[in-house]
Amino acid sequence: MKKILVTGGCGYIGSHTLLDLMDHGFEVISVDNNSRSNNKLLEGVEKITGKKIKNYKVDLCDFDDTHAIFAENDDIAGVIHFAAYKAVGESVEKPLMYYHNNLTSLINLLRCIEEYKIPYFVFSSSCTVYGNPDSIPVTESTPQKPAESPYGSTKQMGELIIQEFARKSPTQCILLRYFNPAGAHPSSLIGELPIDRPQNLTPVITQTAIGKIPQLTVHGNDYPTRDGSCLRDFIHVCDLAHAHTLALQFLLNKKNKSGCEVFNLGTGNGITVLEAIQAFEKVNNLKLNYKIGPRREGDVVAIYANKDKAENELGWKPAFSLSDIMETAWKWEQKLQSDEKMFTRQNFKLN
Repeated sequence: MKKILVTGGCGYIGSHTLLDLMDHGFEVISVDNNSRSNNKLLEGVEKITGKKIKNYKVDLCDFDDTHAIFAENDDIAGVIHFAAYKAVGESVEKPLMYYHNNLTSLINLLRCIEEYKIPYFVFSSSCTVYGNPDSIPVTESTPQKPAESPYGSTKQMGELIIQEFARKSPTQCILLRYFNPAGAHPSSLIGELPIDRPQNLTPVITQTAIGKIPQLTVHGNDYPTRDGSCLRDFIHVCDLAHAHTLALQFLLNKKNKSGCEVFNLGTGNGITVLEAIQAFEKVNNLKLNYKIGPRREGDVVAIYANKDKAENELGWKPAFSLSDIMETAWKWEQKLQSDEKMFTRQNFKLN
């Protein structure tokens, strides 16, 4: 069994990837300082698999603490790096915090990978690296425009750092450019769990439907799209997680043509914000309370993926539909509410 270190393993995509890796025979350890997460999702993975997962509560911006993880685990075969701040709006408000966290943590990790001669590295990148592209769908060779947010800039810079690192390192690297992860595991034991007010569309939809958010705001209806709202490529988180397992297998089987490969991870379907809302309403037989608001700074107008390279080279094909995304996300939200009520009742009895 190959041991894989997953950074940000207590987070949304990280937890689903831990599960997929374990399902395919990998041993996993996690590092997550819980600054944007808690252990609920890790506990969910443990319930599904029946196995305990080691998590190091370490800030990757601290080099000595990061180094200690590698010193304790000298048999790590690969690293999948998710740990980063990711809220577009917050990055606009706090750019220095994003540059410091996202880039310092990456550099510290690469220093350890270099010292301990870790053979494989997979980086969680983003379609934000394309900026506002001249044409869609985007391929891996689509020219990058200026990023629309500091978050996007950290992903562009992160990719550049890794590409330069890979030129002089034996470590084989893959950059996975995600589009819009959404949905939850069919078990409803893990899903998206925003610590504060959610920034992504799907949890805003589900929290509005359940009553946590009184009204959903669509940020702009005057964009040059089918219905005036931003256009995105929504990909189920389980499909996204499986791509990381395939990426590692791709490297293990020495199928890569260079030291740093790039893959888009999207469905290849452009869905507008209003269409996503309508899909949720239809599959769950609910009506959402939403309004049209002003455009939001940092938002890309329209983007979706050309997924041919990932399909042809990784053997990756999305298995979940937009309806699956909205159905699993809603079941997860309902499970969270049920858990909260149970916790409240238990506390009431104890008091």
